[in-house]
Amino acid sequence: MNAEHDVHVLTDPADRRAAYEAFVRTLHRGPVQDAAWEAHGQSPDEHWLGVRGTDGELVGSAFSFPTRLTLPGAGRVDAAAVSAVGVRADHTRAGRLTALMRAQLTAARLRGDAVAVLRASEATIYGRFGYGIASRGDHVRVAARPQWRPEAPGPGRVRMLGAAEATKLLPDLQDRLAAARPGAITRNARWWRRAIDPAGTSASEYRGIAVHTGPDGDDGFAVWGVREGERFGTDEIVVHDLWSGSPSATSGLWRFLTAIDLSTGVVAWARPCDEDLDLMLADPRVHRITGRADDLWLRIVDVPTALGARAWGTGDPVVLRLHDPLFDDAGTWRLGPDGAVPAGGALPDLECGLESFAAAFLGDRAPSALATAGRWTEHVAGAAARADTLFAVPGPAPWSGTFF
Repeated sequence: MNAEHDVHVLTDPADRRAAYEAFVRTLHRGPVQDAAWEAHGQSPDEHWLGVRGTDGELVGSAFSFPTRLTLPGAGRVDAAAVSAVGVRADHTRAGRLTALMRAQLTAARLRGDAVAVLRASEATIYGRFGYGIASRGDHVRVAARPQWRPEAPGPGRVRMLGAAEATKLLPDLQDRLAAARPGAITRNARWWRRAIDPAGTSASEYRGIAVHTGPDGDDGFAVWGVREGERFGTDEIVVHDLWSGSPSATSGLWRFLTAIDLSTGVVAWARPCDEDLDLMLADPRVHRITGRADDLWLRIVDVPTALGARAWGTGDPVVLRLHDPLFDDAGTWRLGPDGAVPAGGALPDLECGLESFAAAFLGDRAPSALATAGRWTEHVAGAAARADTLFAVPGPAPWSGTFF
């Protein structure tokens, strides 16, 4: 590798800030103000990488923080939550991004992470590094003050919180709720600081926080802002974060948000595909799905650990061959109700790359749909249908719900 493509581990705060500045510039933003950098924060468990130009200036970055990812069956694995990936416009198309990705995934392997996850700014970048869409979400708008069906789940109590109380309560509550949802990740202190009590330009923005309490205690929460309307009383409520652990919590939080005065409705980005609010409303048309988008991108780093931590459904076993675009071959595996074991040199029933495997790993897509689309290769007739039953595990739809 050329010296200009060497990847550096960044520990000096000045280098980290310079790397973050380079990343922000790739989003056509910046410069980074002191308050914004302080809001981004520093933590000893974060991992920063950078590449330099020929003049020694940092021109590319990749960042990750440790998290835990929930899998089908509620198993959890260590994961690297990847963000701040970018290369300055005058240094792209020269191998720097590939060098960063390879170094970051190698480091994740050495740390013992089973997977890496990210939110993609562009959908065509990360597939060549083994990442694929593992969950999706719906963009929705619900009109203000809708009528709810009489048989809809009854709400509990909803109370609003200040920033100090929310900082104490929400992290543990989200961690508990995330343990039941495939695709959900845990959040570090820096993430919560930026979400609840941000600095910089976000500090002056309105932020509402509420918690839902059911018969067994707190079981959901919402954090929201507003999008100002053209005239007084026409604001929209904008959901930043909404988690529920019961149908009552889902109903209660949405009833609360849609009933807030001086608003025309509630908008939310990338909600779980199984939230199904329309089934609770007297007029389902006041709930509109305005789009569907990718939610979490996933890349398996340690295949044996990732496959071993996931639950599997019933049915006859299949032999699946996986391909890794960056490292040694990911191997051939016998998948069955009792788990995944190496299949050695056995001929595969199915074959795919890690990018396409991500779509089925958390349960978002059925193997048969991926085979029909040409994303998986079916060598033995009926193998994809058998795999459908193995990958299907009872539980909620996969959803991350955390932007990072």
